[in-house]
Amino acid sequence: MRGTTESTEMTDKSPCHAIVIASGGLDSTTVAYWLADRGAILTMLSFDYGQRHRTELQYAGRIAGHLGASHEVVDLSGLGRLLTGSALTDLGVRVPDGHYTAETMRSTVVPNRNTIMLSVAVAGAVATGADAVAFGAHSGDHAIYPDCRASFFDQFAAMTREGNEGFLADGFELLAPFIGLTKADIVEIGRQLGVPFEDTWSCYKGGQVHCGTCGTCTERIEAFALAGVSDPTVYASATPGAAS
Repeated sequence: MRGTTESTEMTDKSPCHAIVIASGGLDSTTVAYWLADRGAILTMLSFDYGQRHRTELQYAGRIAGHLGASHEVVDLSGLGRLLTGSALTDLGVRVPDGHYTAETMRSTVVPNRNTIMLSVAVAGAVATGADAVAFGAHSGDHAIYPDCRASFFDQFAAMTREGNEGFLADGFELLAPFIGLTKADIVEIGRQLGVPFEDTWSCYKGGQVHCGTCGTCTERIEAFALAGVSDPTVYASATPGAAS
């Protein structure tokens, strides 16, 4: 087993069956389309962990439908009662506006979130014989989220190998193909792959439409602009990207 944390050009083998941690967002959706383009059978694995923006789960289901992939939603909603202090799981904490890399975005950290999700996905891979688990971390995540960094991913891969010795499928890989790329890079890859961007969800506030001012909306707006790709997203803010 090996962990793959480099760019899309690095992986020399295509998985047969990949479990994708699917939030319904731009990054995980583009990972799913990238894997499907390489011929992989996909299982889209989403998590209800008590997040205020659980509307994202509906979008993950839409993407699974587009790809003809199975979609499983793991009910971890009880975790929200334990993971207090995060703006994503604690309604008493305001979701901050502003740029995604700002210090205020620390309030959106959900403790150990990726470790929990990756652990469940690996367990599912062992049970089903899947030969890959993939998630969509990218370089823009590194400043605020320690469990989106390559060093975390490499150590998790080592733990996976040790904790599942003899049970992983031959050639099993943990994949984070975009971990060294920017969000704008991902938008461009998604454009090339025909990702239906209008059926992805980024906003942390979880309204009927994207707010246009929170960190993830600001990052989304910026990524489309930098990539020179038309943004089909409907934003509530009259001036997307500007704090209300």
